[in-house]
Amino acid sequence: MVTSHYSTRVMFITNFCPHYRVKTFELFAQVFGAHFIFFSAGRERYWDSYHGLRTGDFPHTYLRERRLPFGGRFTPSLVCRLLTDDYDLVVKCINGRFALPVTYFLTRLRRKPFVLWTGIWHHPQTLFHRFSFPLTRYIYHHADAIVTYGSHVKRYLSQLGVPPEHIFPAYHATDNAVYRQTASSESLAEIRERLALTDRPVILYVGRLSPEKGLLNLIAAVARLRKWRPVLVFVGAGEQQPILEEACRQAGVDARFIGYVRTEQLYQYYALAYVFVLPSVTTQTFKEPWGLVVNEAMNQGVPVIATDAVGAAAGGLVQHDETGMVVPERDVDALAAALRQLLADPALRARLGQAAQEKVLKWDNTRMVAGFQAAIAHALERVE
Repeated sequence: MVTSHYSTRVMFITNFCPHYRVKTFELFAQVFGAHFIFFSAGRERYWDSYHGLRTGDFPHTYLRERRLPFGGRFTPSLVCRLLTDDYDLVVKCINGRFALPVTYFLTRLRRKPFVLWTGIWHHPQTLFHRFSFPLTRYIYHHADAIVTYGSHVKRYLSQLGVPPEHIFPAYHATDNAVYRQTASSESLAEIRERLALTDRPVILYVGRLSPEKGLLNLIAAVARLRKWRPVLVFVGAGEQQPILEEACRQAGVDARFIGYVRTEQLYQYYALAYVFVLPSVTTQTFKEPWGLVVNEAMNQGVPVIATDAVGAAAGGLVQHDETGMVVPERDVDALAAALRQLLADPALRARLGQAAQEKVLKWDNTRMVAGFQAAIAHALERVE
């Protein structure tokens, strides 16, 4: 249970505040005397600029980042904050080629506890990441505690030799109330009419339209379901859209590309869907850390199909034939079979959807912040 106290002053350093972290950070600030330091302007490749950067009812500062002439970025004012601010402990996300090592070593210079927060469960294989891995591994092994997105990240770190007692899952959550709203029959009818869906089943994807999401595999799988005449609805934007549109045309898949939808309206699209699919794949630079769209869909009681490259599946939220279906990544046959099974069996859709809706209630911000609390308590004990 989360209780409010301010005996520990926490500096929480992360790249920026997305919309899905506002409530988390507000609750965290109620528990600790925390000040949030954001070191990014939100230009990360994975971030949809339509979402913008958020703030909330928690003390925070956005630092100005500077671009390097040969690429990359750094935040010189972060050094000043780490050296002069009054804090008892630092929590730092895994992001930031400059921010992570600077935060770790300056925190150590001041002899303060250091807690790492990470969702990585497969180290990227670029030349830079291979070169920097020894430093990252050093931080894994010398952090006073590590907070992870879920049990899958804990398993990964344990395989790297990090003692399991130093690792604390803070199960990745969003604001369930936003996505649990009841969509009116009128609003659903309006969307169906606007998108010319008639009464056909909707297969939904929400997120970036980019190669690591495995969307060409999804299109190939849906092409095998002509008997059910489904409509594949993409909510989101990205550089792969022209390729996906052409793939749908060639495969004879009836698709709608909606573009960006405001967070406050997304629940209606989830409510419209027969099934939600997150078909992410592992690439040289990416393995889906979690996939909060899974949490969002589950709040509407929508059965989810996820690949085994999705953190929400590896971390236990999507459990095969219990709260959804899990298929091997890049396996079009398995994905098509799972879709076929769900479209053909309304009772199965209802069972999985109800179980998902019940389970995701336990994946909330209170539980997530409790994971941070346990890690911080452990880190403070280690340095006493």
